[in-house]
Amino acid sequence: MTGERKEGRPILGITLGDPSGIGPEVLIKALAGTVVYEACRPLVLGDAGVLAETGLRLGLALELREISEPEESQGRLGMVELLVLSRLAAADRAPGRPGLTGGRAAARYIETGARLALAGRIQGLVTGPISKASLNAAGYAYAGHTEMLAALAGGVEVAMMLAGPRLRVVLVTTHLAFRDVPARLSAERVLRTAEIADAALRRQFGLERPRLALAALNPHASDSGLFGDEEERILAPAALQAAARGVNLAGPFPADTLLYRAAHGEFDAVICLYHDQALIPFKLLHFSDGVNVTLGLPFIRTSVDHGTAFDLAGRGLADPSSMKAAILLAADLARRA
Repeated sequence: MTGERKEGRPILGITLGDPSGIGPEVLIKALAGTVVYEACRPLVLGDAGVLAETGLRLGLALELREISEPEESQGRLGMVELLVLSRLAAADRAPGRPGLTGGRAAARYIETGARLALAGRIQGLVTGPISKASLNAAGYAYAGHTEMLAALAGGVEVAMMLAGPRLRVVLVTTHLAFRDVPARLSAERVLRTAEIADAALRRQFGLERPRLALAALNPHASDSGLFGDEEERILAPAALQAAARGVNLAGPFPADTLLYRAAHGEFDAVICLYHDQALIPFKLLHFSDGVNVTLGLPFIRTSVDHGTAFDLAGRGLADPSSMKAAILLAADLARRA
């Protein structure tokens, strides 16, 4: 039943991300306070050397405990429990210097996390930032986490959501050149994204009848065909089909006013058509506390909503707010699952 909470602290697998990026730093900082341990038992999937060096560099006295099985997790404040999945040489874990070996290690963390989540041995997966270039150089031909996790889960249909306290956005297309967006849009693709969002908001977020809104592609929703025909040809039919299937999807509405309306509480989530349509307004509001959520997976997955920031790695300047928010959201969803 939606809205109910399970007792106890769920075990969450947390991947280190690219070992040369800011993932290790934001993770160590997030685990330095009490709030995460009150919500869950965090289990790091990564590299002991990277974590030890990061903690030393930050001056944080955290005990590292290597365990072999998730079920051994205690979730004790001041202790970072770790499944060791790589033992990188110093040159391969240097902050700000990404490489092939680090890309392979980051992929191993993701693969292990997905396997444990699919087996029910962890109650959720939280992922640190990866380098798509390093991932692809290592032989993993994915546009990002979302696509890789969908494949690892058996090729399920997924959608990317960015969630914050004021705004949720769900993307129809993700990492795609802007010139290619119109050709990738179809009424069926928009409809499936809305259905995935509706199901996840009901099941995981506890909303009885999610209020979804569809963003237009063109300025002023094409202004009756003056600036394109995608609204009449693709988007309006998708909204009508959604209603016929029991999905509460309004629109299409001009994107420049729709995101404002959603941020002020009129809608529970906005279905956006391309990356920057969603992420520019989202990050204006939630640059520090936004969370990436993969909808449609058979397990809970959240992530930071930022990248590896190799230019900041090793300098102690990275903000852990998004990592902390991702862990806490995953814990909340796991208790409701």
